[in-house]
Amino acid sequence: MIYKLSVPAIAEDIEEFRVLEWHGGIGTPFNTGDMVVELETHKAIIEMRAGQAGILRVISVPDGAWCKIGVPLGLCSDSLDETLPEQTEATADMLVEFEIA
Repeated sequence: MIYKLSVPAIAEDIEEFRVLEWHGGIGTPFNTGDMVVELETHKAIIEMRAGQAGILRVISVPDGAWCKIGVPLGLCSDSLDETLPEQTEATADMLVEFEIA
């Protein structure tokens, strides 16, 4: 299955964030609890950790870019042989956990 990786509204006063660093490139597998991407808001550094196993397939927002809450950061899948969709709206949300560093 293909999943979109996005940041939901994690706090009322946070509307945007910056991608500090992806922890792996396209094709990198990860397990539950692994850090996928590190984010920065105007108030904190946030570690986005996988809530399920998967493989990073697409990075839509590169390191250093600012992004609005809810915009897909990338796509993940269960396996490398799954065909990626042209539009991310039809994909399920990937389970994620957040830790404030």
